[in-house]
Amino acid sequence: MTLEQQREAILSGDPSRAMPALAGLRQLPPDQAVPLLLLGLQQSAFMVRSLSCAGLGVKPNEAGWQALVAALEGDEDANVRAEAANALVSHSLARAWPLLRRAFERNPEWLVRCSILSAVAEHAEMQPGDLLDLGQLALADGDGTVRAGAAEILGRLVRDGSQAQGAAPWAIEARAALGALQQDKDHRVVAAALNGLQG
Repeated sequence: MTLEQQREAILSGDPSRAMPALAGLRQLPPDQAVPLLLLGLQQSAFMVRSLSCAGLGVKPNEAGWQALVAALEGDEDANVRAEAANALVSHSLARAWPLLRRAFERNPEWLVRCSILSAVAEHAEMQPGDLLDLGQLALADGDGTVRAGAAEILGRLVRDGSQAQGAAPWAIEARAALGALQQDKDHRVVAAALNGLQG
């Protein structure tokens, strides 16, 4: 498929044509792929916008970053905002973190929140204090899936704390929070908490 054919497919309004065209952009350098991915972000089908976000995550440049920030903060569909959050972490966790923290507070949808939790949960550059902060925010969520994600993050802190020299304050707080989660009404949260405490 030529660049022009990919462009036509993306603009067609037909997800069954646009999605393969977007997937095919993985083979192209960012200067060719990003303009077409940005076109994908302007389409009405949320699946097309979501796949465009994923593509921008693997073709990092400044235009893509700005478009992903706009999608995270303004797209009407939670699937697209969730994918934008993941893609921003692929660009730069340090730059993305303040945006993700704010997005977590502003988006009550479990999908967006779980996407943010999973994007940072095992990221090597994530600071323990920031992880603890996010985990504690997620504990207050009414959705059991989000609270289970919080328990996984707290479990990582307990694991990391057991390998640190001395008793890290963030690990002690994480262990206490996991202990309280053993009384959670959702069995998935209890299971994740028990798993974390064994770390």
